[in-house]
Amino acid sequence: MSIRPFRDIKRRKTKTINVGNVKVGGDNPISIQSMTNTLTTDTNATIYQINQIQNEGADLVRVSCPDEDSTRSLKEISKNVNIPIIADIHFHYKRAIEAAENGASCLRINPGNIGDVNKIKEVIKAAKNNNCSIRVGVNAGSLEKDILEKFKEPCPEALVESALRNIKFLEDEDFFNLKVSVKSSDVFLSIEAYRQLSKISDYPLHLGITEAGSFISGSIKSSIGIGSLLLSGIGDTIRISLSDDPIKEVKIGNEILKSLNLRKRGVQIISCPSCARQAFQVIDTVKILEDRLSHIKTPITLSVIGCVVNGPGEAAMTDVGITGGGNGNNMLYLSGVQKEKVLSKNLINKIIEEVEKKAQEIENNQNDSTKNS
Repeated sequence: MSIRPFRDIKRRKTKTINVGNVKVGGDNPISIQSMTNTLTTDTNATIYQINQIQNEGADLVRVSCPDEDSTRSLKEISKNVNIPIIADIHFHYKRAIEAAENGASCLRINPGNIGDVNKIKEVIKAAKNNNCSIRVGVNAGSLEKDILEKFKEPCPEALVESALRNIKFLEDEDFFNLKVSVKSSDVFLSIEAYRQLSKISDYPLHLGITEAGSFISGSIKSSIGIGSLLLSGIGDTIRISLSDDPIKEVKIGNEILKSLNLRKRGVQIISCPSCARQAFQVIDTVKILEDRLSHIKTPITLSVIGCVVNGPGEAAMTDVGITGGGNGNNMLYLSGVQKEKVLSKNLINKIIEEVEKKAQEIENNQNDSTKNS
């Protein structure tokens, strides 16, 4: 069972590009990416973290390449992961060339930082020769000197002018496998820059609020900025930038897309904040369920409501539902239909059992449909 959205988001039509085996833009699903925070030269730690990031639901992963040892490490890393790697290059053009030659599927560059035209041409040549895409990563904190002098300060128009300049340079070199970002740590600046760029360019857009901050503040800023753009149909790939574990970035990214009905993955829990009416400990129950149901990737809706005020109505719209009842007798709903009473002491194990059964049922139905098609 899936909740019918009030309205579907009509996405802006963009070009489709390839980042390794992941298609970005067009009608393709909005991809989620994160970035490793291990030393890239520590290949074992980086490989382990990339696999964790992928398991959490990321489609792409970015790896910083500040020196030659890091780009050399990409060769071993790329052989031992199953997700496209984006090499993050800031200043030295040779790092971009080395990354392309050592397994990167995309180069994140800010051409304004590299500067010299001939060096940028060498980067483009390396990207072509190694089937690499490029992300033009414009940032409010590193605009070209002449653009900053023209506009006096970072503003939406400055970010867009920088993006268009760099897009044209790539196009003039016959390179079109690119995506663009115009990021700032300021939510309003970022939103307006992306809106302006989306009106005049049809390249895929990578959304993000850069240096968004700690887990709570960064999640809120990213949700407001990225969420408002996605609601307008703008955005083809996203990254939540947090001063925290990259796994949490993917979790928040997934929740943003799931909330907007743009991604269906894993268990979506609808739960009440709890109050004196609750018949069981809702908050503790939800925390445990989030952890113990994290292995399920099949899209399932689960409602956990502590009393009968809103419980039956929420349960009517979810695959599995539980509503608190008197004397520890809680009502289990399956596909919106009352099934049985469950004692509070058995509640968590019963919910997990029913969610796992539902996931298996959905997977079996999908397999049967595939066989019959």
